[in-house]
Amino acid sequence: MTTVGVLGATGAVGQRFVQLLEGHDQFDLSVVTASPSSAGEAYHDAANWGLDTPIPGETADLTVRATDPDEIPDDTDLLFSALPSDVGADVEPELCEAGFVVSSNASNERRADDVPLVIPEVNADHLGLVDVQRDRRGWDGALVKNPNCSTITMVPTLAALDEFGLERIHVSTLQAVSGAGYSGVTSMEILDNVVPHIGGEERKMETESRKLLGEFTGAEVEYHDAVVSASCNRVPTLDGHLENVFAETRDEPTPEDVAAALEDAPTLDLPSAPDPLVEVFDDPERPQPRLDRMLGGGMAIAAGGIQTTDTGFQYNCLAHNTIRGAAGASILNGELLASDGWL
Repeated sequence: MTTVGVLGATGAVGQRFVQLLEGHDQFDLSVVTASPSSAGEAYHDAANWGLDTPIPGETADLTVRATDPDEIPDDTDLLFSALPSDVGADVEPELCEAGFVVSSNASNERRADDVPLVIPEVNADHLGLVDVQRDRRGWDGALVKNPNCSTITMVPTLAALDEFGLERIHVSTLQAVSGAGYSGVTSMEILDNVVPHIGGEERKMETESRKLLGEFTGAEVEYHDAVVSASCNRVPTLDGHLENVFAETRDEPTPEDVAAALEDAPTLDLPSAPDPLVEVFDDPERPQPRLDRMLGGGMAIAAGGIQTTDTGFQYNCLAHNTIRGAAGASILNGELLASDGWL
């Protein structure tokens, strides 16, 4: 078994890591960290558990450690980071310099040119940047990122459709409140309402998607040349980001061509990888968050509403934002790191 830890384990995404790692085929969770105020407490006391399953028994009695390289055992093979980006920006490089491999959900350094930003089914070869990173930064460890929760909903579908010559993508998101964390949006703000702005989200989608779809040359990633425009909205849904995608393409595929390409999206032989990666609905009223967010254990992408336009096609896609869009994505990256011998 591979010994792993979760950084920021008491928060919303950290709890999702703990939940998903229970009974994992390859990973043994032995380290949980949090802020200094929680260090020394039992995990079940430090975490205000908010998920619909009990705290895993093997984790409940673990002693919470401070998020510090000196507090983490040297034999920890892999660390999953649920840290806020401002904390991750300081702590993650220290951990990598100390020799730890970090699979991080935090947004810091996603666009750094020597940090792999990875969706395993889309761009597993971008892990080659680890060698560039270690050479440039002098690290024995490594830092690998998964993308933003809205980006990861859309990009697996775009990768499957790039055979038609993607030129311009417009996306409008309807994002669940859990994406903002426990205290991110108050009930008075979101009930009977839609908030047509999520700070920084549009920029993340517009840049991260092009990096993910780009080509690794052996030394760097050359970004995809498609133009991506995003409008991001917070809606009163608990979990599951629904997105309306409009693609302008070189070719003129039929709706049947688009559906077939999505259904053929590749999957991987990794414990958390769903099969199929994309589930396509004929029903124009699907996908819906409440009905479809747990497809593939929350790791699959749902798509539907495929129509042609004068310049390409449009469709809807959906993913669970704290599973596929956060903790599950980092765990899948960790499985890829282990499979490919990076640990």
